[in-house]
Amino acid sequence: MKLTESIKGHLALFGAQLIYALNYSIAKGLMPNAIGPLALVFFRIIGACAFFWLLSLFVKTQKIEKQDLKKMMWLTLFGVVINQVFFIYGLSKTFPINSSIVMISNPIMVFMFTMLVLKQKITWFNFSGLALAICGALILLLYHNNLQFGSQTVMGDCMTLINATSWAIFVVLIKPIMQKYNTVTVMRTMFLFGSIYIIPIGLADAINTNYQGFTLQIIGALFFVVFATTFLAYLLNIYGLQSLSPNVVSMYIYLQPFLASFFAIVFGKDELTLTKIVSGILIICGLYLINLKSKKIQHA
Repeated sequence: MKLTESIKGHLALFGAQLIYALNYSIAKGLMPNAIGPLALVFFRIIGACAFFWLLSLFVKTQKIEKQDLKKMMWLTLFGVVINQVFFIYGLSKTFPINSSIVMISNPIMVFMFTMLVLKQKITWFNFSGLALAICGALILLLYHNNLQFGSQTVMGDCMTLINATSWAIFVVLIKPIMQKYNTVTVMRTMFLFGSIYIIPIGLADAINTNYQGFTLQIIGALFFVVFATTFLAYLLNIYGLQSLSPNVVSMYIYLQPFLASFFAIVFGKDELTLTKIVSGILIICGLYLINLKSKKIQHA
């Protein structure tokens, strides 16, 4: 069976969520003992930039028009720098469950920006799918975690909210550019800009990191965060955005807690319950409804 561009887009987005789900276990413990948040962001952006430029040696790239280059310069702030700095630093100041709950706001903001910027109509299918996915994710997160919002986490929670807003702006505004250029062309350019932006922000922390204390486990986790969670996940997300709407791309975030639970069950660290089954069904049905209407809009 020949894969359509839409199916390839869905497979790419699903692959990105697999990486994010694995990242919770693999990258756990890097901060703050092994490496500081700003140093970690520094290595993520610089490292991903190197991988994208290396990939561009084997993939045909395009010349970017001057006006689009200017757009990429400031879109990089939202999609690479602000997004990563505020997520990583925010995560170091709050609990993972708090970050997960706050990130649920991301698709809601994408819906709002899509209506305002792209003038896309939001229908009953969209709202129904969004509501189902939110319910599924909340049930899964709240049932198995101890949510702790308070004065100790307010800074981290607010930073995570800024991260979610920044990514929502990026996903919506980058869509026209992604329809004009291929994924590698856009990503190598944006991460080059991102590398320039992150040097004054994270270089000092990177220099002052205690590399002598790095174990093979820490090095392996750091490589996974740079190569898989940054380079590969960005590549898959942006590839998916070429053929699918920003709403569909953002909705895939609700698969993360479901897949994280799935891996925990597979590795014998959790057990399958009715709650997990119901949550998974709600999330998958929500994604189906969003994509069902998106297809109708794209073919209209």
